[in-house]
Amino acid sequence: MFTGIVEELGEITAVENLGDSSRFRLRGPLVTEGAKHGDSIAVNGVCLTVVDTADGEFTADVMAETLNRSSLGALAVGSRVNLERPTALGGRLGGHLVQGHVDGTGTIVDRKPSEHWEIVKVALPDGLARYVVEKGSITVDGVSLTVVDAGDDHFTISLIPTTLALTTLGIKKAGDPVNLEVDVLAKYVERLLTTRDHTSEESVK
Repeated sequence: MFTGIVEELGEITAVENLGDSSRFRLRGPLVTEGAKHGDSIAVNGVCLTVVDTADGEFTADVMAETLNRSSLGALAVGSRVNLERPTALGGRLGGHLVQGHVDGTGTIVDRKPSEHWEIVKVALPDGLARYVVEKGSITVDGVSLTVVDAGDDHFTISLIPTTLALTTLGIKKAGDPVNLEVDVLAKYVERLLTTRDHTSEESVK
């Protein structure tokens, strides 16, 4: 479990194409400190399992399902990525509860800079708009953010200087894809209500 508070800007140092999967080598001295085989690290909001670590870098295998559902397949050597270690139980939750399970990819449509912050508009893929609400939480490339405006096919977020300086959202441009994870609580509520309605219909029959 993560909180969407990026700890470090990492970098892809090697990509090995294995056909239906890929193996990434990533540089992240902070997040690899004390990390070992089997640990989890979120990369642009995607929970990956550490294969090995050495000299401030770690290796992770990325399966076809992850490549198909996220933007990780577009990463190349030199790409910058947001990195976060799992939250420790009993610690402070600086963002919101994030699983690292990407629901889909959106596209940055527009950026409107102002003196101290920037408004970013992101197009939503089909099926996700119902989980996005004004003032609710959403994870964009692993960054926990508050939704400013929620439309039928898009949402907007406001990025403060810290987010612009310390995450990849500061260098993303219009047309770039971003990984999206909606609030898991909304999905559970929807599932429970759907199940209840179905059960009620069966009872009537």
